Amino acid sequence: QVPLVESGGGLVQPGGSLRLSCVASGSHLSLYTVRWYRQAAGKPREVVASILRSGITSYADSVKGRFTISRDSSEGTVYLQLKDARPEDTAIYYCNADNYGLESWGDGINVTVSE
Repeated sequence: QVPLVESGGGLVQPGGSLRLSCVASGSHLSLYTVRWYRQAAGKPREVVASILRSGITSYADSVKGRFTISRDSSEGTVYLQLKDARPEDTAIYYCNADNYGLESWGDGINVTVSE
């Protein structure tokens, strides 16, 4: 397992943008499949976006066209860019790194979309 640290969360207005970051301590996230999950109050955790080692990305239908997952190859940081934020995007967002079935999780970071 690898320690993961998320950052960049906070309050954003509807229609606004926010960028979340995920960094692995002592490792490089290009070595992993990385997924962003989120969990809203009273709801199960759901996967939002994924980026494979190859760089191929995928998204949940609810965020497709609004969120972008990317990776900085030099630093190994994985980002989740939120655009056109909606109140229903309010949740705790978690970074997950998957190394052939061995998973690591960050502690999560709050994102609140509100006026």
